[in-house]
Amino acid sequence: MGYIFGIIIFALDVWAIASVINTNEPMRTKIIWIALIAILPVVGLIIWYFAGPKANYSR
Repeated sequence: MGYIFGIIIFALDVWAIASVINTNEPMRTKIIWIALIAILPVVGLIIWYFAGPKANYSR
């Protein structure tokens, strides 16, 4: 049962990293956010959700 939680967290982290990559932020900011999400998967995801840059999907 614990592996399901891990898979969900992994999928959400991949989604958050993809969202950070699709922002208009400078590369340095993107790298910092990606590192935070990768090093602290659960905490980094929560911090990104509330304070991080969101993807700009408008064309």
